[in-house]
Amino acid sequence: MNNNSKNVLIINDMPGYGKVALAAMLPVLSHMGHSVYNLPTALVSNTLDYGKFTILDTTEYMKGAIEVWKQLGFQFDCITTGFLAGAEQVDIIRQFIDSQKKEGLLVMTDPIMGDDGALYNGVTPETVDNMRRLLGVADVIVPNVTEAQFLTGLYEGAPSLSAEQARQVVDGLRAFGPRSVIVTSGVAAESGEHVVWGYDHAQDEYFTIPYRFIRVHFPGTGDMFSAVLLGELLKGKQLRPAVKRAMDVLEKLIFLEQDELEKNKGIRIEKYLDVLND
Repeated sequence: MNNNSKNVLIINDMPGYGKVALAAMLPVLSHMGHSVYNLPTALVSNTLDYGKFTILDTTEYMKGAIEVWKQLGFQFDCITTGFLAGAEQVDIIRQFIDSQKKEGLLVMTDPIMGDDGALYNGVTPETVDNMRRLLGVADVIVPNVTEAQFLTGLYEGAPSLSAEQARQVVDGLRAFGPRSVIVTSGVAAESGEHVVWGYDHAQDEYFTIPYRFIRVHFPGTGDMFSAVLLGELLKGKQLRPAVKRAMDVLEKLIFLEQDELEKNKGIRIEKYLDVLND
């Protein structure tokens, strides 16, 4: 029995086919020894990379589930949020997090909205605005650089950022109220290196961590990064080493899976959970 096991609630979409969102995060956090629960924001037929998909918005289900959970007195040590299907879900989640507030509650938000310089299909300026309202209730936020640019309105679409520009983006995100900030998938203008930028509230320090970029694309890698990061933070690790550990795990997973032909379904995480034991 893992004495450090926490009750973790993942609020994200559930794909029918593909290892993204809930399907990517559940195996990782379970393998890391936690009791993992979920609140789907939407049911999605498959990863969006296939080009055709159907989505069922589960807002009404969320309301009903939360009401029952309150009656039953369910409590969580950690709440992490990902894809949201609409503005109303922001309010539902904010109120729920507020009702769960207690000493030691860890809240992480991944504002899933876009990548590679553009917003995903169906993501509107209203979506971006609503996501900003969720950042303030988080202890840690993990946007990629595209999402960070759209959330702050700074350097939108820029393929790389200087150290000064990256600091401005991180500070722009901090202004929304989260305690610590991680920006993934960055490129440093000075060196051309792929990097993660961050600010650790506990240490009051900014940091930049370079990583090896492997030229393949899998959906769901951001979700797996978030899950490993969360698992490390729940162990009590400080932010910077937790980020570095998550980066190393993801590099290994992508390297192991890079020759898989059907990349649209994501990394077959159950096959490689041993990577988390290193």
